[in-house]
Amino acid sequence: MNKLLIVGTVAFDAIETPFGKTDKILGGAATYIGLSASFFKTQSAIVSVVGDDFPQEYLDLLTDRGIDISAIEIVPGGKTFFWSGRYHNDLNSRDTLDTQLNTLADFQPKVPENFKDADVVMLGNLHPLVQISVLDQLTATPKLVVLDTMNFWMDCALPELTEVIKRVDVITVNDEEARQLTGEYSLVKAAAKIHAMGPEYVVIKKGEHGALLFHDKKVFYAPALPLEEVFDPTGAGDTFAGGFSGYLAQSENISFANMKNAIIYGSNLASFCVEKFGTERMVGLGKAEMLDRLQQFKSLTQFDISLAE
Repeated sequence: MNKLLIVGTVAFDAIETPFGKTDKILGGAATYIGLSASFFKTQSAIVSVVGDDFPQEYLDLLTDRGIDISAIEIVPGGKTFFWSGRYHNDLNSRDTLDTQLNTLADFQPKVPENFKDADVVMLGNLHPLVQISVLDQLTATPKLVVLDTMNFWMDCALPELTEVIKRVDVITVNDEEARQLTGEYSLVKAAAKIHAMGPEYVVIKKGEHGALLFHDKKVFYAPALPLEEVFDPTGAGDTFAGGFSGYLAQSENISFANMKNAIIYGSNLASFCVEKFGTERMVGLGKAEMLDRLQQFKSLTQFDISLAE
């Protein structure tokens, strides 16, 4: 069974949307990635840090999903990373109300020995120097390294981010981030510029409008499934990344053709994530339900057409 190494935050979130608000709940990029990847047959481990205020029940939840948590450092007397945000009515934009780095401020990642030869590495959204540190600890070249990042690092750590980008095979960013990183409004031109930075594959997420996959001169588009209810988009991008990397780790096939499938699997799982606050929907999701919705994606995107001469 292939190994998937996940690096990212395990955290507390407090979320407010037009449909309600939460107190502190389970969040963090690595949490969403891990829960999503757990639907696939792969050995996965999370590298992260929390304080001793982090509930054991949350750690048990990850363990119950088959995730190795031995590399989640628990800092005695420390406090866990906390983020609070309020979404606007369109759910596409949000205001950050509070960010408390806490234990994350001095985080020195330690890759467990049995995952230093991981087949797939999923670098969740963190400081680029932390991501570089993880890559430097590997003892074997992974079959695939996937990077997720955001505009915050483009603003405050662009040189370091550029160094990470050189070392990865796949980068996932949203459309706004792709434009900021390259200065190109056209996503086709933006993808070409990012490709020139190092990654062989560029994934540009467009929220409720789906996702684009670029490789060389090839382009693939996967629509988002139209949903009756969307409560909270927090973690949707990380859930996408978990489904994408988890599927590729399971299938052991990193061709462009198979990455199309990975995009669909990632989009499928992300469609569940937004239906409830935080991780609630992903925790309660069953595999049969996931596969049933996958069939809906297939019906949405497949058609027969006769080409007129």
